[in-house]
Amino acid sequence: MDRTHEKYERLLEFCKTLPPTPTAVAHPCDESSLRGAADAARLNLIAPILVGPRARIEGVAKQYGIDIGNLPIVDAPYSHASADKAVELVREGKAEALMKGSLHTDELMGAVVSREAGLRTARRVSHCFVMDVPSYPETLIVTDAAINIAPTMEDKVDIIQNAIDLGHALHFAEVRVAILSAMETVNPKVPSTVEAGALCKMADRGQITGAIVDGPLALDNAISLESVKIKAINSPVAGRANVLVVPNLESGNMLAKSLTFLAGADAAGIVLGAKVPIILTSRADSVTARLASCGIAALVAQARREAAPKALS
Repeated sequence: MDRTHEKYERLLEFCKTLPPTPTAVAHPCDESSLRGAADAARLNLIAPILVGPRARIEGVAKQYGIDIGNLPIVDAPYSHASADKAVELVREGKAEALMKGSLHTDELMGAVVSREAGLRTARRVSHCFVMDVPSYPETLIVTDAAINIAPTMEDKVDIIQNAIDLGHALHFAEVRVAILSAMETVNPKVPSTVEAGALCKMADRGQITGAIVDGPLALDNAISLESVKIKAINSPVAGRANVLVVPNLESGNMLAKSLTFLAGADAAGIVLGAKVPIILTSRADSVTARLASCGIAALVAQARREAAPKALS
């Protein structure tokens, strides 16, 4: 399937109107992570601060012909120290975003969620895939498929709210959240349907804000208007969702990878709920997806600057 990247291209085009976001890049010590930071800097999406062993970063740049020009390097001896130092730069106000380099995600997130020196807020940290699916007219947010393994209903309130806030940062005209399960009716034998019904009632009561929320919905009911018509589902979300909330990490991971490998989608990744957006990329990501992740972080950072008095504490 031809990947047109139309949605990502529009996103990146809009980001040209924004100043580059100062971004601490933790341990960019392989080709893909260092090149991703350098490419994003060249497009003025981010202003990277490279954090890691200076000699190793410079060696990777030389080996692979990556122009890191005058990008600042903050020396840190190993990956854990790189994560800690990158988080420290954020706490000092020198960076407004964090980007994963070649260290393990657990190392970076361990520094982020540290109670003493991390970037915790009142909100639970969660991951969103922002997906450009060629066959779907809208950008799709899928959450959470990377951090919260088996989230409780309380966790899902924050997961949903993080995704809604992301939708607004991405300038969605309307955020429509589908809480997914295997069916569109509440069945006490299927716990995810019961949770979905309760979460929708919480949205009705103002405990989740900024979006139209409906569920439970099966995947076909969430994204296919034809399915909605056949099943006679009356819902402002069904068939036209732009946020998909999955029951757990396993189902979310399978959904995101199915869209990527079977539907020709690209998946940009962002972590929300910390004091700054966190760019999580994979070595398997396309160049476009890497750049889109940086663009998304820039939009989130911009939205937080504009809403500074209301920022999470």
